Amino acid sequence: MEKELTHLDEKGAARMVDVSAKDFTRREAKAQSLVEMAPETLVCIVSGGIPKGDVFAVARVAGIMAAKKTSELIPMCHPLPIESVTVELIPEPPTRVRIKTAVACVYRTGVEMEALTAASVAALTVYDMCKAIDRGMTIRETCLLEKSGGRSGRYVREG
Repeated sequence: MEKELTHLDEKGAARMVDVSAKDFTRREAKAQSLVEMAPETLVCIVSGGIPKGDVFAVARVAGIMAAKKTSELIPMCHPLPIESVTVELIPEPPTRVRIKTAVACVYRTGVEMEALTAASVAALTVYDMCKAIDRGMTIRETCLLEKSGGRSGRYVREG
């Protein structure tokens, strides 16, 4: 299984991939992040007891904004005409919040980085909103769950 690193030219220098010859197709990607925390922290989030406000509402908006700004954060990402972003925050008692994101557009390159960025920034926002009561939170398992569209076709994470 030999794969080519498309963000490197023939001399090994970083480059932005030329996607101008690719077809416009519908591109979709789903990603997730998990935030582990003390049980008391999750209780505070769910009950609305965090002094900074509604953690899930703020994290949802942060994730959406992050997806739209991905090309400004990740050097080789193309700016994309994103048509849809969803960010779902799911409490999983006693100690975890699962963040699931979905991004879609019709373009020449995929939206995996946008979905991953949305999940990451939403998780960071949960941390920021709750750090005053729980600095021991851990963000983990940020991963691509699935993607579709484009030349490489469909990918679905196993497990």
